[in-house]
Amino acid sequence: MTSHHQIAAAARIGMLTRERDTASASAQALRELARALPLDAATLLTIDPLTGSHVRIASIGYTAEASQALAGEFVATPWYRNVVRRELPPSISEDAEDSEDAGPRFRHGWFYAERVRPAGFRDGVTGALRHRDRLVGLVHLSTETADAYDTDARRLLASVIPALAAFADPLAHAGDLHGLADADAASLVTGDGRVVDLPGRDRPRVLREEGGFGALLHAFTGTGGQRLRLLWPAGGGWRRVVLHRHPAGPGLAADAVLVHETPTELPYGLSPRELEVLTRAATGQTNQAIAQALFLSPRTVHSHVEHLLRKTGCASRAEATALAVRDGLLRPDPDHLARFVER
Repeated sequence: MTSHHQIAAAARIGMLTRERDTASASAQALRELARALPLDAATLLTIDPLTGSHVRIASIGYTAEASQALAGEFVATPWYRNVVRRELPPSISEDAEDSEDAGPRFRHGWFYAERVRPAGFRDGVTGALRHRDRLVGLVHLSTETADAYDTDARRLLASVIPALAAFADPLAHAGDLHGLADADAASLVTGDGRVVDLPGRDRPRVLREEGGFGALLHAFTGTGGQRLRLLWPAGGGWRRVVLHRHPAGPGLAADAVLVHETPTELPYGLSPRELEVLTRAATGQTNQAIAQALFLSPRTVHSHVEHLLRKTGCASRAEATALAVRDGLLRPDPDHLARFVER
């Protein structure tokens, strides 16, 4: 029967999911588990969304060698497949009670003989972590006490697995960190250009279409900046796009960028050409330089400037460029990107 202190520990683990520091919260969650269940060692693993490899997030009690074996070797065994398909986490002590499960007993297998028993452990339990219908990691508990993980213990572990899965999912808070609306499109893009789709979100149109956005994204990565706001044409309309430098974490590279996209109309009724002229003006280019870059006459550029001043309600070119930078009314090219990146 579940005791009051076990219920309290489970509640504290659930509350830890609100923390933004995943590594610290994960370690605390394992310590809370140690108050609720018999364990001498525990580890929490995430699955790298790009490589599929298991990476340790937090661990207590295990040696570095044991953690590496759990992260690498165990997932290649037939017992890993047994863990993944079971709703109730299987344990070593389950061997004696579960005769209907076909296949070799874990206690009689090489992993127990070569990795678990030499480390002094006599019982262990492993749970598959699923978040938003995706397998995102594993949790392992081990103890020197034999037959410690009975059905009640395994059920208690199962009850906190949803919270542990939230820690293990490297994509769980990618959108939350930047205040994205539920309907906004967003994906993570690594430094080598690989796109990681976020659960429950569409991939931005700017990442699905040709049009030079990839070069812009690469240039942003090279600046080392934290954020860039801009406007970009895609899907027959315009998109307000924000690039965020995403913090590194288990299963995610340090150079990942969150691309956040929302459909929009061009603000203030600006035309695409006026937006282009405004962006170049914000880089400090003169009308003559803008005319040469866009293959227009200086008189035409002057007319565009007059029109965008009237539409934005700005009294001067300087005021209009300040507005553009402040509100992200920009369609920059890679060569002029550094001027607009927020550090």
